[in-house]
Amino acid sequence: MLRHYGVDLLDWHRGRLTSRRLAVLVRHLPRDSALLRELHGEAAEWSVTDHLLAAAVDQLAEANWMFATVNRDEDSEPPEYPRPVPRPGQAPDTEDEAGPEQRGDALPSLGEIHRFFA
Repeated sequence: MLRHYGVDLLDWHRGRLTSRRLAVLVRHLPRDSALLRELHGEAAEWSVTDHLLAAAVDQLAEANWMFATVNRDEDSEPPEYPRPVPRPGQAPDTEDEAGPEQRGDALPSLGEIHRFFA
């Protein structure tokens, strides 16, 4: 409270700060406040924009993987499936981070990928 608003929390006990004003200040604390970090952890630091940017990066990496898979030599080793950008509050070994091979999904054949893009 003191860092962001210059208001001492003891002012509420002293009667100089109303309960309503305190509630409004707490409700509108910025993302980098100690209270929100304590309540939400690392997720408090991520905005909607950050989540959208991570999704865009993941989609671009997947599109590049598909392009490389389609344009590789048939005898060469397929490229490794891209790992998504880690999201706050998500364990690193969750299903979202695993590629189709790790999730048990069958990878499309080279012919299926060619038909998809044709």
